[in-house]
Amino acid sequence: MINQNQFLLDSGFWGFLYKILTPVEWLQTWIMKIVHDFFVMLGMSPVGVSWILAIIILVLVVQACIFPLFYKQIKSMRKMQALAPKMQRIQNKYKGKTDQASKEAMSRETMKLYQDNNVNPAGSCLPMLIQGPVFMSMFYTLSAIPYIANGKRDPLGAFDVATAKQFTQTDVFGIVSVTDNFTRAATAGKVVIGVFVFLMCFCLWLMQYINMKRNMAAASMNKQTETMQKAMLWLFPVMYIFSGVAMPFAVLVYWLTNNVCNLCRTLWQVYAFPTPGSPAAADKEKRDHRNENARRAKAGLPSLEEEALAKAKEEAERKATQGYQRQQPVRKRKKK
Repeated sequence: MINQNQFLLDSGFWGFLYKILTPVEWLQTWIMKIVHDFFVMLGMSPVGVSWILAIIILVLVVQACIFPLFYKQIKSMRKMQALAPKMQRIQNKYKGKTDQASKEAMSRETMKLYQDNNVNPAGSCLPMLIQGPVFMSMFYTLSAIPYIANGKRDPLGAFDVATAKQFTQTDVFGIVSVTDNFTRAATAGKVVIGVFVFLMCFCLWLMQYINMKRNMAAASMNKQTETMQKAMLWLFPVMYIFSGVAMPFAVLVYWLTNNVCNLCRTLWQVYAFPTPGSPAAADKEKRDHRNENARRAKAGLPSLEEEALAKAKEEAERKATQGYQRQQPVRKRKKK
């Protein structure tokens, strides 16, 4: 997509799609420009690392804006997982019933279950629908800047020709330019790009490995699921290698920063909101138990074990005093 007479992402279906996303692209260019000008005001060179930092901070700003949606998604998913046994009972209740009345009754009970527990089934999908176009716009913006610089594309937001030329003159310590990809870079630049591609692939691999080993319930891990998970563990990182070497370095900076953010978010999710029944959930239960005992000790209260032992003694004493004979229910007289 670089050093061609036409910017391919402006044509065909992609051209139509990215035209719709123009407001998002426009906003992203202004965030980059404002951040860049701030670093220049602090004394940094207008051509150089200031633009690299602008890309990194743009990703961090986008991630910060998306995080509340991600948090809502995680809570919605955990609520849905907690309701799974009740959902299964409803499905078993109407299993094999294909008449319209049974279908409507099943739908009513399901919706009532969602309403009673304040669960929105679509809540886990919304963040993904928003996040996808945002990061597609970032990729488009960084890919379009070289074309703006050489006059092959109209200015976009804060990037006029002069600003775009300033951006394309940026390199990292004289080793690799932001417009270089693996095939055009010098030997030292190839090494830098190779390291970035490796780190991108490693972050993606580590995210999937953590989710597979730490955040999957044992009950959901059948042979087919395990095989699929292992295939995905290696398939996507390998795809990153082929796509990464073709991308300009500016896109790799954005991509690596985004993957590092996603990895940190995955680690936080596994720690704070693990999947029920997973090894991470067992660790969280033990951790919460220790923390509760520490809180009680600090407040001068009995530990959870001491409280359970005291309740067991009280129950034993009650049974010893009252006996084990079950009290017979009193039949109520029917009113005539």
